[in-house]
Amino acid sequence: MVMQYYFEALRDAIYEEMVRDPMVMVMGEDVGHYGGSYKVTKDLFKEFGGLRVLDTPIAENSFAGMAVGCAMTGVRPIIEGMNMGFLLLAFSQIANNGGMLRYTSGGQFTVPMVVRGPGGVGRQLGAEHSQRLEAYFYGVPGLKIIAPATPLDAKGLLKSAIRDNNTVLFFEHVLLYNLKEEIPDGVDYIVPIGKANRLREGQDLTILTYSRQVHHCLSAVKTLVNEGYDPELIDLRTLKPLDLEMICESVHKTHRVLIVEEDYKTGGIGGEIIALLNEHCFDDLDAPPVRLASRDIPTPYNGRMEAATIPQVADILQAVKHLVD
Repeated sequence: MVMQYYFEALRDAIYEEMVRDPMVMVMGEDVGHYGGSYKVTKDLFKEFGGLRVLDTPIAENSFAGMAVGCAMTGVRPIIEGMNMGFLLLAFSQIANNGGMLRYTSGGQFTVPMVVRGPGGVGRQLGAEHSQRLEAYFYGVPGLKIIAPATPLDAKGLLKSAIRDNNTVLFFEHVLLYNLKEEIPDGVDYIVPIGKANRLREGQDLTILTYSRQVHHCLSAVKTLVNEGYDPELIDLRTLKPLDLEMICESVHKTHRVLIVEEDYKTGGIGGEIIALLNEHCFDDLDAPPVRLASRDIPTPYNGRMEAATIPQVADILQAVKHLVD
């Protein structure tokens, strides 16, 4: 085992896959000589050269379209967005081409492309750099969406995403890059896409969450257990496809659900999960599911106002007690 930061685990995943498969390459702004804005691609240029670690102009729609073309010919491109909010400029290439081309070509082409980079609410990054794009892309057929919360999951899921024959959006929360965890050394560590992780078993209610909110929930659960509550905590890890089997199994046991996300409440992932719960687990529910999400406003630059727009530990504690008591 080796202790690694989140960004180092991502770098090792990319390095290992580039060594394993010569068709894997990286492209994006400053990914080469500079090593990426958060150093996820540091020194990869020295190892693999400028054709496999390609610095691009600041033109997201252009290099996303180029990546689609590469993927159609058998290359496995990894796009790094300097900030995931900028990839809204490439929405058409990711959605209309990356997500749908396998279908619109009648299966003649696959688009094995990974789109990854930093997102989420950081610390006073302003509205345009605090985007949560998971719901923006959620309704696009053909896309897979991943949002890992830990270095271990980040590495295992990124390796799975690179090997997948579909376009995968891989959301890395900007405040998780310096999180440290032990990673298996010298093994081909893989986490399957579409499998959630039950972090704690419990009887009182099911908490569903992902990305940075996993850590808020872990803090809240520690307090709740000390106060005599018994929550079950599930890290979704993959948002599309969801692990509906684990979710329904948990709800069948606990009969109550709290969804905690950093996405906007209106049109967010939590609303889709509630719809699925109503379709598949309605008879198991003893109370309406509750969702905690960000307020429907652009994220303020002011630090205290910024914190007030997203769910905090105190909000989770209050919501659990309201559901259970």
